Amino acid sequence: MAKVNGLDKMSYAELSELRDQVDAAMIVAQANERKELRAEMEALAAKAGLTIADVLGGKRGGSKAKGTKVAVKYRNTKDMTETWTGRGRQPRWLVAALKRGQKIESFLVK
Repeated sequence: MAKVNGLDKMSYAELSELRDQVDAAMIVAQANERKELRAEMEALAAKAGLTIADVLGGKRGGSKAKGTKVAVKYRNTKDMTETWTGRGRQPRWLVAALKRGQKIESFLVK
């Protein structure tokens, strides 16, 4: 690894500016390397009569259901705009009502 001469003589502001320039250069270098690697991978796949999607199995990521809306399962009887799907933490309005002795079934959406 090459050592840069003169770093100890630079001010904090100059070092900060140099770091910003290095960070920007690293982002550009990484993008270029990804682009080159993708081209190489596409060429190898094409040589075998395939596409990248064929080799890697299409889209990456989680399930197809991620980000889809879930139907409301519970609704606050005092404020109809407050709802809960039954997933995640119980909302404050429901926790407070349950502490007062109400049953969760009384909030079910029919």
